[in-house]
Amino acid sequence: MKKIITLFVFLISVSTYAQDQLKKIDSIVNSKLSHTDPGLFVGVVKDGKIIYEGYKGLASLQHNIKVDANSRSNIASTAKQFTALMILNLALEEKISLEDDIRKYLPKLYPTVKDKIKIRHLLNHTSGVRDFYDLMSIQQDPWWRKEGLDNDDAIELLEKQEDLAFAPGSRYMYSNSGYTLLTKIIEVASGEKFHDYSEKFFKNLGMKNTTFLKNYMYVIPNQALPYSDWGDGVWQQYPMITNLYGDGFLFTSLKDQLIYEQAIQNANYNNNVLLIKSQKPIPNSEITSYGFGLELEDRLNHKSVHHSGGTGSYHSQTIRFPEEKLTVFVMSNNSKLWSGGIADDIAKLFLPQKEMVLTYDDRLKNVSNNMATSEVLGQYLSPGNYLIRIEKKDEKLTWRNGNNNPIELKKEAQNLYSISYNSKIKIGFYKNELILFYPTGKASVYSKIPKEEVTLADLESYVGQYYSKELDVEFSINYTDEKLSISLHGWDDAQDLEVLNRNELLVFDYILKIERDQFNRVTTILLTTNRVLNNKFIKKTNLVFQPKIKTKNGSINVTTIGSRGGKSSQILLTKNYENGNEIWSQQFGGKSYDEASSIIDTSDGGYLIIGSTSSYGNGNYDVYAIKVDKKGKEQWSKSYGDFYNEYGYTAELTKTGYLIKGTKQNCSSNSDVFNRTCTTNVWFVTIDKEGNEISNEILEEIKETYN
Repeated sequence: MKKIITLFVFLISVSTYAQDQLKKIDSIVNSKLSHTDPGLFVGVVKDGKIIYEGYKGLASLQHNIKVDANSRSNIASTAKQFTALMILNLALEEKISLEDDIRKYLPKLYPTVKDKIKIRHLLNHTSGVRDFYDLMSIQQDPWWRKEGLDNDDAIELLEKQEDLAFAPGSRYMYSNSGYTLLTKIIEVASGEKFHDYSEKFFKNLGMKNTTFLKNYMYVIPNQALPYSDWGDGVWQQYPMITNLYGDGFLFTSLKDQLIYEQAIQNANYNNNVLLIKSQKPIPNSEITSYGFGLELEDRLNHKSVHHSGGTGSYHSQTIRFPEEKLTVFVMSNNSKLWSGGIADDIAKLFLPQKEMVLTYDDRLKNVSNNMATSEVLGQYLSPGNYLIRIEKKDEKLTWRNGNNNPIELKKEAQNLYSISYNSKIKIGFYKNELILFYPTGKASVYSKIPKEEVTLADLESYVGQYYSKELDVEFSINYTDEKLSISLHGWDDAQDLEVLNRNELLVFDYILKIERDQFNRVTTILLTTNRVLNNKFIKKTNLVFQPKIKTKNGSINVTTIGSRGGKSSQILLTKNYENGNEIWSQQFGGKSYDEASSIIDTSDGGYLIIGSTSSYGNGNYDVYAIKVDKKGKEQWSKSYGDFYNEYGYTAELTKTGYLIKGTKQNCSSNSDVFNRTCTTNVWFVTIDKEGNEISNEILEEIKETYN
C-alpha cells in the first residue's frame, strides 16, 4: 500500500511539473505579441508525444482571421531538410548515389570545371556553387523584385557561371543554389515533376497540409499572410511574387510539423532507416557540422539537430535534442519576432542546466607575452582568405571584418584577448599570426600580411571598366581629386572606395580583390559579397603599365610620341607640376620606332625607363632600358633580345641591379612568314646597375598580345 501511495504522489508531481512548464510557455508566447498582431505558432514534442501546440495572433490582418491548426505558414530554409530527405530516399532506393557528379543529371553546369561536384556537396553547402540570390543582388536585380522568378530562371543564371567559388569539399559556404539544383536532380532521378513527387512524399509522411510553392498567384488554403512593420508602427503585407521552391518556400501547418517531429523521435523505435540517417552527418563528407539540410552543432550546450529559416516576413526554427527526446518548433508570419530566440527560451524550460565543457586547443597556452601591443596591429588573412584588421581605437583593440562594425577585444593577458560579446572565444597573438580559439577545441590561424604602401601608380592602375560575362554586369573605377570611386549600373551615384591594401578594396559589403598579370598590371577584380565568393570581373580598359611616378611637387611621366610622318616614334620623359604643367622634358630613341612602357625610381635618385626599340638591337623589336638621373639626363641605354620580337614592360629593383619583365617571341622559321608558327613567352632579364645583362629566363607561354 505504501508503494502504491508513493507512486501516486510521483505521478502527481510529474503532472504538476509538466503543467508548470506549459504555463511558462504560454507566458513566453504572450510576452511576444498581442492577439491583433501577425501570428506565432509554437509546438513541443517530448518523448514522442505532442505536449504543447499553441497559436496566437492573426493569419490575415485585413480580415481579422486568427491563426489556428489549419493555418499554413512559410518555413523558409527550415524546408531544406525535406528536400534533402527526398534525395536521401532516392539514394536508399539506389536511384542515385550521393557520390554522383551533379552533371550526370544537369549536364549544362560548369562544363570546364574538372573537379567532381558531388550531390553530397550540394546537401551540405561545400560545392562551391555560388548563391543565386546574391548573384542577382550584384546584378542590382534582387530576387524579391523579379515577378514570376522560378527555379528554371535561377538555374539558367547558374549555367552561365564558368567557375566555382572554391574547390568542392574544400570549405563550407551556405548556398541556396545547391537546394534549387537538388530539385532538378529529384526530377531526373524520379522521372516525375518535383511538385508531384514532393506532394506524394509529404502524404506518405502524414503531412497532408504541406506543399512547396508552385505559383505565387495560386490560392494556398488557410495561408497566413506575411507582415512587416518597417519601424513606423504600421503593418504592411510583404510582397511575395516569385515561384521558387526547394531551398525554402514550403507552406505547412504546425500540426503537420509536429507529426513529423513525432516520427523523428520514434524513428529508432520504428526502425525507420530513412529518418534515422537523415539526422546524422552525410557519409564520406568533409564536414560533420551540417548534414541533410540540418545543422549538427550543439545548441544551448546540448547535442542538437536544428535549422532556421527566414524569407521576407516569414521565419521558423526547429530544434531537436536527441538525448532528451525533445523538439521545439516555432514559425511565424510576423517579421518583428525571432523564431530562434523563442525556441531557445522554450527549450531552456525542459533542458537540465549544463555548463559548456571548455576544451581549448593546446596552442592557447603558448600565447606570446613578449610582443608590444603595437606589433599585433595590422591586417591578417583567415584560412578562407578573408582579410581582417586589428586596429586600435581609444586605447582599445578592435577586430574589423569588411565594412562590419568594429568588435571590441577584451584584454585578458599580454597578447591574449577575448571577443567582447563572447568571453569564451579567445584571440592569441603570435609572431606574424593570430589564432582564434573556440571553446570546442576548434582553432583558426590567421596569417599577418605586411603593410604595402599604396602608390599613385597603384591608384591609377585600378582605373578602368570591368565586366563580368557570367553576370552581364559592368562597373568602372575612377581616380579624380585624389579620390578613388566606383560606379555600377543601378547605383544612383558613384561611391568612394576604401583602399585596405594594395590588392584589396572595399565598398559597402563588396570586397574587391585585385589580380595582376606577370607584368604587375591590374587585369581582374574578384568581387566577394555575402554568400558569393570571387566573382570574376575582367578589366576591359586602361591596361597600362606604370607610366608615372609621384614626386614631392608633382610627377615624372613617360610616354611615346610619334613622328608626323608615322615612320618613327620616340620616348618622351617629362617632369610636371601637380597641375600638369611641364617643368622639363627629354626625348630618347633613334631613327625608327621606340616605345615606352613604364618607369621606376632607382636607389640613386634617378629613374629607369623600360620599353621597346626597333632603332637598336638585334631584331625587329628588342627590350629597351634607359637609365637617367633626376634631371632626366641619360646615363646609359641598353637593348636586349634576339632575331624576333622582344618587348619590355616593367622592372623591379634587385640587390645587384634590376629585373626587367617582358616578352620574347620565337618562330619556327626566319623566312617562311606564311607557314611558320610563333610563340610568345614571358621573359625576365636580370641586369646590373650599369645595364649589363647577367642572365635571362623564359617563363610560361602567354596567349595575349602586348603592344
